[in-house]
Amino acid sequence: MELSKVVLFFFLLSTFQVLFVTCMKFEVGGKNGWEVPKSKNDQQMYNQWASDNRFKVDDTLHFNYTKDSVLVVTKDEYEKCHSAHPIFFSNHGVTVFTLDRPGLFYFISGVSGHCERGQKMIIKVLEPASPPQSADQNEQKNDAAVAMATISSATLMSCIMSFVGVLFF
Repeated sequence: MELSKVVLFFFLLSTFQVLFVTCMKFEVGGKNGWEVPKSKNDQQMYNQWASDNRFKVDDTLHFNYTKDSVLVVTKDEYEKCHSAHPIFFSNHGVTVFTLDRPGLFYFISGVSGHCERGQKMIIKVLEPASPPQSADQNEQKNDAAVAMATISSATLMSCIMSFVGVLFF
């Protein structure tokens, strides 16, 4: 009897993970982390890495570095490799940045000379996919969203009650 409770617990736990995992974690630079490219041939390595990936809203970028920094800047500041007032700044050695909107994000190193040697990157966050809709379709979509929220709430409550039942019975 106890074995079935354990199996049910792990089944429910895996169900919760599937329901709530919707974003990706990206390690910038892979095992090397956020560093100055080692050769002139590698000056586009971060932009090449970015173009090989697909980013969406709420994905996170993880920067690992020592004696360096990460800045989010404007396009003009990216091209100049300098920013007196960056949009975002971190120099903690480990930086997690959440891509919070669709569009372009420009990253540079804040250490003098690093950006010029290729430690910079442009990330394009994709727009959520949705076909154009008429006003009638939008109303139907809103009605469907309300129905889905109700169903999702009921499903979530059912899973929680099942989980509680496994723990106490």
